Amino acid sequence: MPRKALLLFLAALCAQQIAAQAVFAHVIVGNTAAYTLETWKSDIKLAASKGIDAFVLNIAPPLEGTVLEQSALAFEAANSLANGFKLFFSFDYLGSGIPWATEDIVALLHRYCRNRAHYRHNGRLFVSTFEGPTNSDVGQWATIREKIPGGIYFVPDWTSQGLGFETSLYDGAFSWNMWPKGPENMTVNEDRAWQTSLKRSSKSYMMGVSPWFYTDLPAYNKAWVWRGDGMWSQRWHQVMEILPEFVEIVTWNDYGESHYVGPIHPPGIPQAEDADARPYVHHRPHQAWLETLPYQIAAYKHAFHRSNPAPSVRPGEDKVVFWYRNAPASAGRTRATGNSCISSINTSPQDETRYPVDEILEDSVFIIALLSSPGWVSVAIGHNPPHRFEGLGAGINYISRPFDRQFGKVVGIALMQTLATGIRGGTMGNIMLDQS
Repeated sequence: MPRKALLLFLAALCAQQIAAQAVFAHVIVGNTAAYTLETWKSDIKLAASKGIDAFVLNIAPPLEGTVLEQSALAFEAANSLANGFKLFFSFDYLGSGIPWATEDIVALLHRYCRNRAHYRHNGRLFVSTFEGPTNSDVGQWATIREKIPGGIYFVPDWTSQGLGFETSLYDGAFSWNMWPKGPENMTVNEDRAWQTSLKRSSKSYMMGVSPWFYTDLPAYNKAWVWRGDGMWSQRWHQVMEILPEFVEIVTWNDYGESHYVGPIHPPGIPQAEDADARPYVHHRPHQAWLETLPYQIAAYKHAFHRSNPAPSVRPGEDKVVFWYRNAPASAGRTRATGNSCISSINTSPQDETRYPVDEILEDSVFIIALLSSPGWVSVAIGHNPPHRFEGLGAGINYISRPFDRQFGKVVGIALMQTLATGIRGGTMGNIMLDQS
């Protein structure tokens, strides 16, 4: 091969490899029925400013109403902003209780296959699913693949059935197993098993990142909590261990399962009889987690390929992000179980063992400090003496402070850098002895 041609080939290969890593956020389109074009623009601008590359539009059949209307608005918004932000579809096979028809999937992908805002990998439309692993569901994708101009890059979530499918059906896989079972922290064991198996067939792995999980929606037969208090830090560290080709944040706006990181849009909160999430969503914003994303995403992309910029915290951009529950795990009333075990509500359990909720949850204040230089952080709860964390390094730091039956406002969170400058955190309300 001539030297010039070889250099061009290597450059193309390098560009392809660099483009392989991307971070997406899962959007429940069913929760966006009240969105306007401006709402989509606002959400897209916010996500893009934090380093997210695309929204995953989770849609459940039938192909009508909100699915069609809001998908069209989302693509219109992305195209109008021209900031490089993309969208792609995740076909939800569980959300409405009916499967997706092959002709409807083909029709929708045909509609957007030439749209500039549709996310592509290696020139092909990126497509995903939420479940759908029955034999008939799986078989339809060979037909769909043949009917889409330019083809698709298919990365389904068939987690419930594992990896026992014919590899020609998919180009990668997304695992929905991103929360720990029982009173243990999440590990990378399952991620590593998926990645190892996929690599044997030269397939890509999409890894899920979620801050936590709590739901109390009996009408949908779901009321449980999984451990996840510190997962917004821990799971991103695990991304650095695995270095998957793609990362999907779960979710942007699933209020009913509490793992939303985007803005709260009240019309999207479940509020039906016996399926009302408002008591645990109202006045509980999670957007502060987005403040750590630019660093976390940059760290992942730089580790994946060194040509990507290294993460850094510039002087004056130091941040302290902290979160906590307003009462101990043993307080209040909930119908939720520790783990998704069998109960009068959880009729399709995913776990065998029931744990007390206070064995699953950790009573602590959790803190991520982004520092431009070494420093310290102190946290005080109510009128109790502050606890100081010394020796924090420049970059990202994760620490936690147990309640230890301390109650009152979380105040006095401050950071003093070696340059003798500091910032002071606010408060999200009192930690109380009981909260119904």
